[in-house]
Amino acid sequence: MTSSSLRSLKPADFDFWKAHHLLNRAGFGATPSQVRAIHAMGLRGAVDYIVDFEDHRDLPVDDDRFDSDIMRPLTPDERQAQRRARQSGDEAALEQFRRERQQRQGLDRQQLRDMQAWWLERMVRTARPLEEKMTLFWHGHFATGYRAIEDSYHMLMQNQMFRRNAVGNFGALARGIIRDPAMLEYLNNNQNRRQQPNENLARELMELFTMGEGNIYTEDDIKQGARALTGYTFQDDEFIFRERMHDSGAKNILGKIGPWDGDDFVDIILTKRVVSEYMCWKLYRYFVNDLPGTPDKATQQFIVRLAKQMRDTKYELRPVLKTLFRSEHFYDDRNVASLVKNPIQLMVQAIRTLGTPPRNYRTLIQVADRMGQHLFMPPSVKGWDGGRAWINTSTLFTRQNAMVMLLTGQPLDGRQRRNRRENTSIEPYDPMHLIAHLEAASGSADVADVVPYLLRFLMGRTPHESRIATCHEFMQTHDNRITPATLTGLLLLMTAMPEYQLC
Repeated sequence: MTSSSLRSLKPADFDFWKAHHLLNRAGFGATPSQVRAIHAMGLRGAVDYIVDFEDHRDLPVDDDRFDSDIMRPLTPDERQAQRRARQSGDEAALEQFRRERQQRQGLDRQQLRDMQAWWLERMVRTARPLEEKMTLFWHGHFATGYRAIEDSYHMLMQNQMFRRNAVGNFGALARGIIRDPAMLEYLNNNQNRRQQPNENLARELMELFTMGEGNIYTEDDIKQGARALTGYTFQDDEFIFRERMHDSGAKNILGKIGPWDGDDFVDIILTKRVVSEYMCWKLYRYFVNDLPGTPDKATQQFIVRLAKQMRDTKYELRPVLKTLFRSEHFYDDRNVASLVKNPIQLMVQAIRTLGTPPRNYRTLIQVADRMGQHLFMPPSVKGWDGGRAWINTSTLFTRQNAMVMLLTGQPLDGRQRRNRRENTSIEPYDPMHLIAHLEAASGSADVADVVPYLLRFLMGRTPHESRIATCHEFMQTHDNRITPATLTGLLLLMTAMPEYQLC
């Protein structure tokens, strides 16, 4: 029976495979040697090492490589010249303004593609995998799409805010998002004025970002919350509060009456128990189990107890995550290999776990888009549905081909071969490091050991006998010889199995 308590796993039960599970979930997987290193730290030390990631030196953020002024506002002189052209009907001058804007938009779209590749490379190379995984979580939670705002630098600013607050305080994140230029533009709060309130941000703040759809709040609470957010806007890359646009009158939000502003609105929301339970449920589906169906009583109780800790720590996420990653519930057999890998997880985990070359980050971004996850472009303010929604006949085909590309360097289609600007040279891949620790004194590993080990390493749990038999049949066709080529072929077979889609 699944435990509903927050009780920590016994230290003696934290074996190699528990460490493997932890690294798959709290990051993007790890090589066998990295799993052994985490296992040697023990459960408490391993979780502290992963969650207290600020102690580890990492890649520089390096965001100064991106131009903040591509989509800059017009200067006062430019605005005056544009106004004169409109007044005088100077179509040639107006057309010049339109061409310059179109040119800037083209440059900005190119910069966004650079940012997508930059972030994907960070996820692959980072020494702080939980930091990047939580940044990805917040990107899906506070979902903001580039196409609606058309300012790549604002997307980068939001991404950096998520990274700074990755395992920090949820209240600080909520206050940050109502000041975030990308979100203010995306949900039209820059049009929210006391004379004509816009409800979009207030609605999503309550419905999707903090409380969950249909929980406690009413339509009138949304209207009152919109009044609290009037005047919250931005100029260029900076948040500004326009007091003259703000409604300073009394508002009744969730039964609290006062001259509330945006921060007050967030503070009132955070007094409600449902917020911690909603956020713990989302974290649960991200880190523990996202399979469909109504959660059983033990799962519901676990989330309620974890939510109480979140409230007791005033929405600090770090202690909540440590409790989660140490809990017996997290390592329960029914929660192992129970998450469907999102496309980014699928590819980043393959590279980090198997040690494949990344091939080409721009190509991987395109492949992730085909699988349904385009960085900086979630489908709506609800983000990605996740879970089984990731899998259909089309995406499964692309998922399997993505693994072929990573393991062999073979492009997904001829279009990539024709793109001379892409680096299409095939970097060789040697997977022998995956089984180096299984080599006997003779210097070679036994197929009888290699097959079940690799299956479990890739699938996350003890493989079914039929899968072992299939892999043995493959190796028999190669006289059971373990070479880089046959081992790569074995990995191609294993990663094409449905179980590989789970984490």
